[in-house]
Amino acid sequence: MNSVAEQACYTLINVPSESEPPNEMSLRQDLENSDTRGKIEALKRVITMILNGEKIQNLLMTVIRFVMPSQDHMIKKLLLIFWEVVPKYAPDGKMLHEMILVCDAYRKDLQHPNEFIRGSTLRFLCKLKEPELLEPLMPAIRACLEHRHSYVRRNAVLAIYTIYRNHDVLIPDAPELIANFLEGEQDASCKRNAFMMLIHADQDRALSYLSSCIDQVHSFGDILQLVIVELIYKVCHANPSERARFIRCIYNLLNSSSPAVRYEAAGTLVTLSSAPTAVKAAASCYIELIVKESDNNVKLIVLDRLIQLREVPAHEKILQELTMDVLRVLSATDLEVRKKVLNLALDLVTSRNIEEMVLVLKKEVVKTNNVEHEDTGKYRQLLVRTLHTCSVKFPDVASAIIPVLIEFLSDQNELASADVLIFMREAIQRFDQLRPLIISKLLDTFPTIKAVKIHRAALWVLGEYCTSADDIQNVMTIIRQSLGDLPIVDDEMKKAAGEISEEDIQMTQGNVQKLVTADGTYASQSAFIQSAPSKKVHDRPIMRQYLMDGDFFIGAALSTTLMKLALRYIALTTDKKHQNAFVAEALLIMASIIHLGKSGMPTKAITDDDLDRIATCIRSLWEATPLMYEIYDKACRNSLSTMLATKAAEEKEFAKSKEKKTIRVQADDPIGFIQLLAKSDLGVGENMFDLTLSQALGVNSKKETDFMSSSKLNKVTQLTGFSDPVYAEAYVHVNQYDIVLDILVVNQTNDTLQNVTLELATLGDLKLVEKPQPVIMGPNDFTNIKACVKVASTENGIIFGNIVYDVSGAASDRNCVVLNDIHIDIMDYIVPASCTDQEFRQMWMEFEWENKVAVNTNIANMEEYLEHLLSSTNMKLLTPEKALSGSCGFMAANLYARSIFGEDALANLSVEKPALGPADAPVQGHIRIRAKSQGMALGLGDKINMAQKKSLPGN
Repeated sequence: MNSVAEQACYTLINVPSESEPPNEMSLRQDLENSDTRGKIEALKRVITMILNGEKIQNLLMTVIRFVMPSQDHMIKKLLLIFWEVVPKYAPDGKMLHEMILVCDAYRKDLQHPNEFIRGSTLRFLCKLKEPELLEPLMPAIRACLEHRHSYVRRNAVLAIYTIYRNHDVLIPDAPELIANFLEGEQDASCKRNAFMMLIHADQDRALSYLSSCIDQVHSFGDILQLVIVELIYKVCHANPSERARFIRCIYNLLNSSSPAVRYEAAGTLVTLSSAPTAVKAAASCYIELIVKESDNNVKLIVLDRLIQLREVPAHEKILQELTMDVLRVLSATDLEVRKKVLNLALDLVTSRNIEEMVLVLKKEVVKTNNVEHEDTGKYRQLLVRTLHTCSVKFPDVASAIIPVLIEFLSDQNELASADVLIFMREAIQRFDQLRPLIISKLLDTFPTIKAVKIHRAALWVLGEYCTSADDIQNVMTIIRQSLGDLPIVDDEMKKAAGEISEEDIQMTQGNVQKLVTADGTYASQSAFIQSAPSKKVHDRPIMRQYLMDGDFFIGAALSTTLMKLALRYIALTTDKKHQNAFVAEALLIMASIIHLGKSGMPTKAITDDDLDRIATCIRSLWEATPLMYEIYDKACRNSLSTMLATKAAEEKEFAKSKEKKTIRVQADDPIGFIQLLAKSDLGVGENMFDLTLSQALGVNSKKETDFMSSSKLNKVTQLTGFSDPVYAEAYVHVNQYDIVLDILVVNQTNDTLQNVTLELATLGDLKLVEKPQPVIMGPNDFTNIKACVKVASTENGIIFGNIVYDVSGAASDRNCVVLNDIHIDIMDYIVPASCTDQEFRQMWMEFEWENKVAVNTNIANMEEYLEHLLSSTNMKLLTPEKALSGSCGFMAANLYARSIFGEDALANLSVEKPALGPADAPVQGHIRIRAKSQGMALGLGDKINMAQKKSLPGN
């Protein structure tokens, strides 16, 4: 076959080349003389050279003569790659004569008795785009449809489909051929490929085949069922009248044994029909998939689809009937899955099923007491918040929720206990009828609390809402039990000297109940135990232990509570003797705390702030003026009411922001071309053409720059100079985890540039996905090269590199143009987010990386500087705006943001106006940034510094 061309090729290969490079010469020798292993290594090096843009002039016939005849499977694989990447055309645009021999070799491989060689050759032909090479192979490709092995048949279908799509003249009867093949085929993978081809090549034949076997679809393999679902989706969207014909088939596929088929069928069913039965069937299918699937990623994906289904207003009432089914997903162990399930259940719950939901959540609370897992504490916190929200939305169930939640106060997890107290504080403020129940439960649980922060919050609740004389006396009793004998210093000195009696030890250990006598004094009644402890070392009461550890902040909180109770007790009791006894007891406790703080016994001495606070309480209680009544009995509660109202308003605003925005521009509205807008319309200075021109020349004003900053031109980075032989600029497009660089390369010379290669490298947590392929550029030609970079974490990164090329006809070395660095901004990955005050404080304590940035700006107004900071950092203000209002000379605010990778960024702004200086003096202060990773903290600090510099004059 083609003996003349073969003879000419053999003659060419035997003529030595004087200009053959040494590397190419050694490769030639390895391909000719080496064994199989040597040929494999040499062929790999040849493929690498071609991919790197290097030319091989005299190796083509060597590969044909000495490598192609080999029957080794590894060599066959490498040859498929080699023929895919090797240049097949001469410089004059004609196909190389050697490719005739290649075509003949692959015709033989298509008739090879080994099914692997046949199948891999057919896969290679799917990538071959030259019709001159494919035409002689068509009879052999057709014959492969009748091969005994399914691997050959399914690849033959793919080869026929690709050839028909690219060059339909080579096989015009392909749809008919594949339709006949599908009728008699039994293998699932072959049927899938054939059916897929008919969908794209001849949809009518595909529908005809589906109609003939629509009752047997449930017995097909999952890969074929997926293709059938795709076909039904396309057909029904293109022709809605066909829905009734195929809707039953989709219903049947909801019961498929394959999770993938059920997932796709449910999604297709919702798009084809909005009937309640269809929506309910799809939602039930989603829930079953979430419950039975073990992969957490799959659970999250299907949960997102279920949440999207709920966002449709017409579907919400249907999904409300499935609320209890949704709660079945709580059996999953992943915290993120549970969080999404609880949020979805809160959106779906109604007054009809709230009681059932509370029962389920109470069972989940009980389960967490017996399971120790790293996320158990956080899951309890989620359950507490969910029950809290349920009680706020449905006050009727609050009485059933409170006893369950109060048990969490003694939990080791401080976060869950803090959330319980926040709930109790809100519930006792909103629901007057529940106050006696909450006070009673809190008094019972107070001795079992283990965390000092929880004790402080509980003291505040008791001091604020105990309004009866009996409750006030009960609180005093509990406080005395938790402090032990008074004065504290004398009692500790007696114990240290061994002068304490057995009864005192028993009383100190909490086996004593304080009783109020008729004259208002306190008596002690000890509970007997069988044997007294023989050792002098004893356990201190919990509140005294806090003080002995040097935590006098709780002493200040206790003093405030005692002052409120005493003032309220004076107003409730008319007996002066009882009033004086109660006030004296409170003053004794406060004085004992101060004495202990100055005695040197505790680990740390009392701070000046705590000392001033306790002293203020003593003075306020001693004077007992009407102003003190007004402040401590009403103003504190009014502040709580204001805070809760502000929080509710923020939640309402956040819920409104999540609602879908309405269309503001209708289809028939006139189009405004900004290039033709007048000066008055733009509000800048000229028409849009002049403004764009000035933007390109860099002579526009700051106002115009702000106007144009939202344009894509703002993201264009110049990589080379205008006088370089190759000019390049890049458009940087950030898409979550990917950065796509669209680089424009311009040949500014009159020479043809060959092997123009863009070489990139990254600095930071960036990774180049694929090396850009080399291109050939004619004189004054231009081209676009795209490169993709993967991003793994939130930190500033740098992309740098160069462009190398060869000049056509030149004998010199390769030319190189160094590119300017591309700086990846951390702000592209940070979005505003919300968190509670407790979460903010917890993260502030846990995060180890801190960056302190000094305020350096020319802005004189604190509110204006805060707005400038928020707009520059994509962070959200957590501090309520009402708390920042007023004419105070300083400001403290908390900011929070979250990256797309799930990383948290916290910031605390502390600024003030200089006490001495002009009125327009700039604000001063610091910004403290905390993050879990070093890159996040440093990157955010650099961004703030840059933003401040931009606000300075002359920058």
